[in-house]
Amino acid sequence: VLITTEAPLGMVARLDRENVAIAQRLLTLRGKKDILHNDYLLYYLQSNLGQAALRARETGTTVTGIKQSEFRKIELKIPSYSNQKKISGILRTIDDKIELNNKINNNLDQQAQSIFKSWFVDFEPYNGIMPSDWSYGTIEDLASEIVCGKTPSTKKKEYYGDDIPFITIPDMHNSIYTVKTERSLSLLGADSQSKKTLPKNSICVSCIGTAGLVSLVSTPSQTNQQINSIIPKENVSPYFVYLLMQTKSDEINKYGQSGSTIVNLNKTQFSKLECIIPSTKDLIKFNDLLEPIFNKILVNMKENIVLADLRDTLLPKLMSGELDVSYIDL
Repeated sequence: VLITTEAPLGMVARLDRENVAIAQRLLTLRGKKDILHNDYLLYYLQSNLGQAALRARETGTTVTGIKQSEFRKIELKIPSYSNQKKISGILRTIDDKIELNNKINNNLDQQAQSIFKSWFVDFEPYNGIMPSDWSYGTIEDLASEIVCGKTPSTKKKEYYGDDIPFITIPDMHNSIYTVKTERSLSLLGADSQSKKTLPKNSICVSCIGTAGLVSLVSTPSQTNQQINSIIPKENVSPYFVYLLMQTKSDEINKYGQSGSTIVNLNKTQFSKLECIIPSTKDLIKFNDLLEPIFNKILVNMKENIVLADLRDTLLPKLMSGELDVSYIDL
């Protein structure tokens, strides 16, 4: 088990391979045989009990952390070894399903990228030649609207709630769809800038700071000003636009730098990025082929949220002994 000792404190992970070098500010932990199960240790440290024990012994001002000597003094609630295995087995089953869904989605995403390259880079279905009814244009030729996001006034607490997802750059990392956001708006907050609301399957592209991230909108949402979003025209496949924008990451960074240390590609520059414009009939065929792939990806991502919530609900109850596992046969 690996745990960070500072910056930030208390991040825990399972090391599933050998011969790995460990950086500073990390501790490697192994439970004593038949006394402390490694998976139980992992989940205990992730639980509220484990995190509270870490916080109780952290020191520092600007950067807080825990010394190894203090870490060694942390007391654990240790049930019988067989019950430790049962507790960690329940939680590991959930994590394994989440990991499987992630692997499936990664495979589906790679398939989608391969199909996109075959059709729109190598022109394999067209004997290696771009069809004569295709053309070159710009991003705005594919869009019914390009929306630059905006942050509602943070001074008005009533603008924030749990109704409309508010997408920011951290929500886009490693997310084909943005199915969970750090912040959400209230209906009042969303209505205060209703023209910024994006329909499902709009394509979000980060254009300021960490530029070039691309994700699909899973449900009506709004974004902050660091993100430009494409609402595709009717009969323009959102999956085509999503995969196209993934190929534009380097270009976005190049045009967005403009001599500055921070990438900043404004809406006008973004809309003028050059791209290929396939025919409507081919975009419809491509959409019909890719839609089941992206539907499955979205289903898996939503299931992972449910599974993670279930795990996080069970975790403190299992660790505290509130849920009795002695009768469970694993």
